[in-house]
Amino acid sequence: MPPTAFTSDVESPYKISLVVYNSLTTAKNLTFSTDIAYRGILLGAMRKIAAKTNDFKFTIKDDLNYGPFLVSVNGVAGGDHTYWELLSKRANGTIIRPDVGVGCFIPDPDDTVILKYTTW
Repeated sequence: MPPTAFTSDVESPYKISLVVYNSLTTAKNLTFSTDIAYRGILLGAMRKIAAKTNDFKFTIKDDLNYGPFLVSVNGVAGGDHTYWELLSKRANGTIIRPDVGVGCFIPDPDDTVILKYTTW
């Protein structure tokens, strides 16, 4: 008899939060939460959030070499020395700056992903 599909707790979907933070204005931070598939990418979680609420919209541009590039969040686009920085606050409180973009970043369980509009 063939084995049945095996799913452990480690392979189950898990929760993450997403914070939209504009460091250049006094706009209120927006926080969303969603389930993400085991080893799922941030872009998928962002699409799930956008499908559930009108309070979160984003645009991406596909780059042939580097994949999806975040262009705008809620109508605010990067431009002259501004961009959307990707950060992730781990469950232990450590904040990291992933070395990949939204199309490759895999959040850990209970991460708070931060999309921070800032300058360079």
